[in-house]
Amino acid sequence: MERLAAGDRPAPPVLPPPLRSWLGPAAAVAALVVVVLGVRYADSGRPGGVDARILAAVEGVGPRARHVALATDFLGEPVGAAALVVAVVTGCLLLRRPRAAVLVVAGSGLAVVTTRLLKHLVGRTIHGDENLSYPSGHTAFLAALALVVALLATGRFNLGRTAGTSLVLLAALVAGAAMGWAQVVLGAHYPTDALGGWLTALAVIPATAWAVDRVADSPRR
Repeated sequence: MERLAAGDRPAPPVLPPPLRSWLGPAAAVAALVVVVLGVRYADSGRPGGVDARILAAVEGVGPRARHVALATDFLGEPVGAAALVVAVVTGCLLLRRPRAAVLVVAGSGLAVVTTRLLKHLVGRTIHGDENLSYPSGHTAFLAALALVVALLATGRFNLGRTAGTSLVLLAALVAGAAMGWAQVVLGAHYPTDALGGWLTALAVIPATAWAVDRVADSPRR
């Protein structure tokens, strides 16, 4: 059993027990929807019906909104993303949550890598054949990071099933919506690309958290 450096108690799991019963099925459903959307928009270079309506609603936003979108987009760029990861990992270590620190790096990294693989498999493009768009890696990254922070808070404050579930969903929705909005406003992605990125994070993080706990709890030789 993994032990904390400062004591004899086992390190707390990164996937809180009260949330396991619903996060697993939620991750499976999210993965299924990602695949369905990928099949629907495979080799497409045009917005779908839902995309067109949302694009029309955000068309012509003012310069202030674009500045906010650019600032949000920066959080998904290499420099901004690295700064966020370092900050969250540092916080995890200060709180003596080594598993959460591992999940920050592994989970967010796997979410981004998954979106890159899916982009080549799906082949959906925007503004030219060279710009693969589905799913949004920026949205997946920020949603994944928000999910990890919410899981950490749920375990840290011993939140129950209802409160923990609400916190995790709210954090993921806010982060995904913010980055997705920025990507749509900047013309980098279709709205369904952002949805695919958010769902990718929801599929990857619970599975990665389970794997981190499984490896950490395995008996040492």
